[in-house]
Amino acid sequence: MEHSSSCKHLLGSLSDYVDGELSKELCAEIERHLADCTNCQVVVDTLRRTIELYKAAVSHETVPEHVVQRLYMRLNLDDYIPH
Repeated sequence: MEHSSSCKHLLGSLSDYVDGELSKELCAEIERHLADCTNCQVVVDTLRRTIELYKAAVSHETVPEHVVQRLYMRLNLDDYIPH
């Protein structure tokens, strides 16, 4: 399977994969792909780390509101910015 087409095919599912919201079959497909694709490994690792940092910041309320808003805008989640 060619990596670029596989990457594009799986990209939309990576967030749900990281959140553990996919079927076992799709998780297995993603894990097979990740075993051979360094680029997607980096994307998944970065996504996981971003989520961990955000959760840690929110739970400790150490991030100023303007920083949280910039993070949401940078991640193209403008519609989800907490007010």
